[in-house]
Amino acid sequence: MDPFTHALLGACAAQVAFGRRLPSRAWLIGAGTALVPDLDFFIHSDSDPLLNVEMHRQFSHALAFIPVGGLLAGLPWLLRRWARAEWRGVLGAAVLAYATHGLLDACTNYGTQLLWPFSNLRVAWHLVTTVGPPVTLMLLFGLLGAVPGGRRWPAALGLLGCLSYLAIASWQQERGQVAQASIALARGHTIARAKLFPTVGNPVLWRSVYEADGVLHTDRLHLGVSTSFKPGSQIALSREASLPATWREDPRVLRDFRRFAWFSDGWVARSSANPEVLGDARYSLSIERFEPIWGIRFHPEREVPTEWVDFTRQHRVPLSTLWREISGRDEAYRPLPDVPSG
Repeated sequence: MDPFTHALLGACAAQVAFGRRLPSRAWLIGAGTALVPDLDFFIHSDSDPLLNVEMHRQFSHALAFIPVGGLLAGLPWLLRRWARAEWRGVLGAAVLAYATHGLLDACTNYGTQLLWPFSNLRVAWHLVTTVGPPVTLMLLFGLLGAVPGGRRWPAALGLLGCLSYLAIASWQQERGQVAQASIALARGHTIARAKLFPTVGNPVLWRSVYEADGVLHTDRLHLGVSTSFKPGSQIALSREASLPATWREDPRVLRDFRRFAWFSDGWVARSSANPEVLGDARYSLSIERFEPIWGIRFHPEREVPTEWVDFTRQHRVPLSTLWREISGRDEAYRPLPDVPSG
């Protein structure tokens, strides 16, 4: 999630839990501490371009690291005299705010290693995008209402609104899974695996991706009063066996492909516009076809054979198009296909 939303969530949580003990400072401790886990973003290596994606959202975001991370983040506050007098509240607010970070990130598509060091599974609940304006605004209004008078209930309302949004998104996700299965069945596809990804700022419009016979099928789902969908594109899944023989013979290339496949949860594909790039198919620059936002490119002849490719700056959310889809005015959407009973 974006840093601003992380800070707001940590601030609201700390204000609700410790606002009575630290009426004018609990939120500030929470806001600062909630940003600390993302310091792992600065872990880089010129000789290993995948080190950052491997380490970001790893140990610093894990449930097991919360007590350690929270205490370390809270210690600088104890340099102040007032904080030493209220050290229990200060450290409690810091640990609580630290805990919110990994849990919020797990609600996104990106994936968070909550179970490290016991598992390297990237937990992703796919309930909200990494930028979620409704969640951000509810937390912001809650905090703005709480801070001036040292109150707690406005921050509690902000947290309740945030949880309600995620609950609605979870319910919508279940509706989308039913629709996704119906679409695949009508096409005669047997789903090997499937995911639903939320779109920016709403729980109504979702991106559907499923695999059938080694091909990824993407569609747009509109989960309003009734459910409709817009057919998307198909693209072959890129597996290790499909790599060129010269790549598979290079242990460095093979190692990095496996690392990238782990990072992208196996959703790896090439786009027609950038066939040399192996992209993360969970995300796309285009709503009509797969165009990777990031991926890898191999150069076996180089000392460092793997290049991390990032097209994030080219990512533009077409707000008018997005609103037309959300509001149900996009004529490309159609009702779900009839599925034969049985």
